[in-house]
Amino acid sequence: MKVPLKWLKDYVKITLPVTELAEGLTATGLEVGEIINTGGAWENVIIGEVTAINPHPNADRLKLATVNLGKEQETVVCGAPNLNKGDKIAFARVGARLINPETRKAEELKAAKIRGVESRGMICSERELGISDSHEGIMVLAGEAEVGTALADFMGDTVLDIDVTANRPDCLSVVGIAREAAAICGEKVNIPEIIYEEVGEPIEKQASVEIIDSELCPRYCASLITNVKIKESPAWLQERLIACGQRPISNIVDITNYIMLEYGQPLHSFDYEKLKGGKIVVQRAKDGEKFYTLDGEERKLTGDMLTIRDGERAVAIAGVMGGLNSDVTESTTSILLEAASFKATSLHHTSRYLGLTSEASMRFERDIGAGLTIPALKHATQLIAELGGGKVAKGIIDVYPGKKDPEPITITTEKTERLIGVAYNSEQIVKALTALGIECKAEGAKVRATAPYWRSDIKIEEDLIEEVARFYGYDKIPLTLLGQEIPRQDPSPEINLKKAITTSLAGMGFQEIMNYSLTSLDMINKVASDPDTVKPLRLTNPMTADQEYLRPSLRGNLLSTLAANRRHEEGGVALFEVGKVYIPRKNDLPDEPEMLCGVMNGDRAERSWLGSESACDFYDVKGVMEGLFRQLGIDISFENSQDEGLHPARQAAITATNNGRKVKLGVIGEVHPKTADAFEIEGTVCLFEISIGAMLPLASQVKMYKPVPRFPSTVRDMALVVDTSVTNQQILDIVKGFKLISEVELFDVYAGKQVAEGKKSLAYRLIYQAPDHTLTDEEVNKVQEQVTARLAKELGVTLRK
Repeated sequence: MKVPLKWLKDYVKITLPVTELAEGLTATGLEVGEIINTGGAWENVIIGEVTAINPHPNADRLKLATVNLGKEQETVVCGAPNLNKGDKIAFARVGARLINPETRKAEELKAAKIRGVESRGMICSERELGISDSHEGIMVLAGEAEVGTALADFMGDTVLDIDVTANRPDCLSVVGIAREAAAICGEKVNIPEIIYEEVGEPIEKQASVEIIDSELCPRYCASLITNVKIKESPAWLQERLIACGQRPISNIVDITNYIMLEYGQPLHSFDYEKLKGGKIVVQRAKDGEKFYTLDGEERKLTGDMLTIRDGERAVAIAGVMGGLNSDVTESTTSILLEAASFKATSLHHTSRYLGLTSEASMRFERDIGAGLTIPALKHATQLIAELGGGKVAKGIIDVYPGKKDPEPITITTEKTERLIGVAYNSEQIVKALTALGIECKAEGAKVRATAPYWRSDIKIEEDLIEEVARFYGYDKIPLTLLGQEIPRQDPSPEINLKKAITTSLAGMGFQEIMNYSLTSLDMINKVASDPDTVKPLRLTNPMTADQEYLRPSLRGNLLSTLAANRRHEEGGVALFEVGKVYIPRKNDLPDEPEMLCGVMNGDRAERSWLGSESACDFYDVKGVMEGLFRQLGIDISFENSQDEGLHPARQAAITATNNGRKVKLGVIGEVHPKTADAFEIEGTVCLFEISIGAMLPLASQVKMYKPVPRFPSTVRDMALVVDTSVTNQQILDIVKGFKLISEVELFDVYAGKQVAEGKKSLAYRLIYQAPDHTLTDEEVNKVQEQVTARLAKELGVTLRK
């Protein structure tokens, strides 16, 4: 926000040097990025008047312009298309430093021969003077500019370039900055009284306003001005707009821009004669409706965009841009002037969707207060009557369905001290808030305050405490140690679990990745068993086709990342990701479970002279899961699984027991070859997918201390012949049920000539151990016989001879 000092002084007495004022604004949260002296670089640039224009003898597109400089005249070469006799212009003498449009650096102007004609000076454009990037023609000054006067005296000013934070839309205005400056300087803000004559019929008999979608437009105000003449703005208005970085266009357009910069309230002017029946209807657009905006572009609107209509058609996109069908032109004589308040989120969506961002939409998106509409509308109406010669209809239309009385906010000295760290009494708090334009009253140790209409950011007690801190200065807060003990932080079981998972997997050689939650339908279909049944959640307004849907699984993006890495890496690649997936639910928000997913591909170990290379397989990913859950203190088992995204014969479900109930935690296996081919990944791809939510209750259980055994263990091996349908897990579940068996491990699997058809041999090592004595052979033999008997009874197991 550029704020000219001359304009600022219209509202507040500035008693500090400009550098100290800038420091004060910065200290209160409004950082002054730059102090610009607009006239400081205009030495040897004066105001001249074009008195004659003659053709250049050697160039058709160039002209010879004779310029009256007061005490002398100069004839210079000029090629600007907008050069006219009688124009007041900025004339740079030889020696002036101007901006070179090509290098954008200041260079000294020298006399030069252009096509054989000597030119000692230049008629300047705005770019050459460093005012703006406009260089299509020369800068034409207002008619009252005095010939021979230095341009710096006529247009020069000191401009504060302020970075306004998103929560302070009131400071996107000169009046808003004036209120801040008044608090810093200890002065009062002086807003001139708005007075203008109203004639003719009341506006209600000539125009009407109806708000249909009041949730998107809480307030709409309008005034009517007739007999208006569209012409050039006076010099003072042009100067202020130029100083703020705006380009003067015509009196009506300039006035609406001026008021927006003054109050922060955007306005829009309609040609009243082009409004059917003089009606204004505020409602959503028709879905797919086409509309031509002021820039001549056809826009396709959606049903959630707010439009301004005249009862028959759209005449503007609310808060974004007007339409060609109601545009103010040179022939316009009657103007309906709009000042409205629109819902910030709606304006943000509309402007971004249509690619139409402007100074006006930026202010609406920051939620400017609805109370700004009337003061801004009245001042604009006054200026149009004065500078356009218009007649103002009696009254103002003010439709305000969203009106709410401001709620008083109570602030206490105790909480103020606790948050700021400085003790301020009620009188000091009242002084600070009053200086910032906030009405308040002390009631003992409390202060009751009401936010002014322009401060839409003040809603709670903490907002007022922040204002107190800003007024007295953040730099005045002393540096002290904490006066109270640091509040106890309750650990988050979920965060701790995820941290333990990432630490463990990283220790096993995995690399963590983070993908976007958005993906494409093609990516989803690659990992789906039946693409026709997949119904993922689609975004209403996706930015690209690659980020159109919320991911229902981590597998797609993870396999895509693996494929990208395989193109550039040799050896083994192991990746994992922890993140949310989005499962649609009928008539409700989606379910968002947290998942862990990982993939392995390539060599299981680094190349070495000690052994041959071998690729990872199902048993590698099984080992990883066994190691992970062992570190987490969760006992797991593996069962048959039927995940269609994995190889049908090389997959397993991971289960655990929670309060006597078996819970499925996830799945492991080798990725189905069709899926691997879809991602163009060569070799076996191993995958694991675990539900964090299912793991959490098991990982959160209190771990019981188990002392180191004092007595030695006894080891026994046993080879069993079982049916091929019997799984290792079935045998483990039975063997581990015996109290004296502390560990059991499968160390050999055999199926061949020495075993009957339909059978297989499994060899186990059993470790026997008692916590209170050394086991005897008789005790071990007895349990061994019980194990064999139970296996034979339940699974048909026999000992291998």
